[in-house]
Amino acid sequence: MGSFRDLIRWPLSVSLLVLLFLSTQCFCLINQHASNHKQLHALQVEVSTLLPPHAQYSCKPSPSPKGMKSKRGNSLEVRHRHGACGESRRPSHEEILEQDKARVESIKGRVKPKLVDTDRIRQKAVGLPAKPGSTVGSGNYIVTLGLGTPKKDLSLIFDTGSDFTWTQCAPCTKSCYKQKEPVFDPSASSTYSNVTCTSPLCSEVRAATSTDPGCSGSTCVYGIQYGDSSFSVGFFAKDTLSLGSDVDTVPNFLFGCGENNQGLFGGSAGLLGLGRNKFSAVSQTASKYGTYFSYCLPSKTTSTGHLTFGKGGTFAKEMKYTSLLSSSQGPSFYFVELQGISVGGNKLTISPTVFTTAGTVIDSGTVITRLPPDAYSALQGAFSKLMSNYPEAPALSILDTCYDFSSHATVTVPKISLLFSGGAELDLQLPGIFYVKDITQVCLAFAGNDDAGDVAILGNVQQLTFDVVYDVAAGKLGFGPGGCA
Repeated sequence: MGSFRDLIRWPLSVSLLVLLFLSTQCFCLINQHASNHKQLHALQVEVSTLLPPHAQYSCKPSPSPKGMKSKRGNSLEVRHRHGACGESRRPSHEEILEQDKARVESIKGRVKPKLVDTDRIRQKAVGLPAKPGSTVGSGNYIVTLGLGTPKKDLSLIFDTGSDFTWTQCAPCTKSCYKQKEPVFDPSASSTYSNVTCTSPLCSEVRAATSTDPGCSGSTCVYGIQYGDSSFSVGFFAKDTLSLGSDVDTVPNFLFGCGENNQGLFGGSAGLLGLGRNKFSAVSQTASKYGTYFSYCLPSKTTSTGHLTFGKGGTFAKEMKYTSLLSSSQGPSFYFVELQGISVGGNKLTISPTVFTTAGTVIDSGTVITRLPPDAYSALQGAFSKLMSNYPEAPALSILDTCYDFSSHATVTVPKISLLFSGGAELDLQLPGIFYVKDITQVCLAFAGNDDAGDVAILGNVQQLTFDVVYDVAAGKLGFGPGGCA
């Protein structure tokens, strides 16, 4: 029989074993929780999937989710204008980002006009300066719609940052760039007519073009010039617009019939304006569809998305809504209230005034999202810290946070979420996190503004594969994942 000392040591030994067991289990649970947190707030990515499809791939429509109809009401097929589904060659990445800079500067100038621009804006339409070979920076995505009677199909760049719709018109009395389809001939349409100089519509067109109209005989002449001096000048006119596979028609649609057009419009026939002005396609089709439209931008140049007028055009099972705001500084733009950013599941410490100082617009034509300087600095710092295991690569134009994944088969990427008013979160998909030049230069797809007073812009890279719903009448904007591939 053991001693009294042995008897009192036994329960101590058991207690120590129990404590050791519990601490081990606790440690395992902590590790498991950390692992689950990492999996929940990070993406495991095969590096090979970051590469764009080979150029020889053909264009394929994005597959419809199981159980959903492939046609969406009054819907147009959206294609990237460069690549297998587009109209022209893909420019270099440096060219794309330089064009994007030009567009952003144009948007900043329209939201917060500079006094030096006053004289240029007041020029008569027929006196717009030309800059041959200039970049337009007016969007990457095109849709095909019909114009005239009988209808002629035209591929137009669609743009939520513009109000005015125009297309090149025969006989192109001064200048037309090369486009895919035959140039629209107004003389072949039985429903075409010009707007007269004496019509109130003529004087009102300035609000959509930022340029005073002119006159040619009795016909109203419009002129629209973009931030990089690309432009279109011609007759302000109306004709029948045809939309979707069911060929819904909109009579007396007001548009520009361009006789003098210059800029790199990528083989498209012109531009479809989806802004908030009365002359935009959204306003002009409101009696039929309401001021409601949606789109999904495909993540690859070998797949397609949609632009749908009216309700019932989304495939997303769950939509998250935030408010659409009005702004006297940029009445044509769609303003939203960006309130914060999270990286890897952690909300960044950013003062709310950082976002409210100049506001945020969502834009289909800007490529890279622009953030206020302090917000971008916080995002870049947090993202870089979580990506510190990967070798850095040189900056790519405006993109300063790049990585070389050539020695990795898989990478772990922290998730990024954009937080909006109303509790809406945009949980970015991988195409919205990285801009990929090649496997040795994969860059964070955000850039910072130079000035805290510059408007923030939610670009199209961050919108890829989401159904984006503009319910203008209800004053809300929605995001839903899985709208297209």
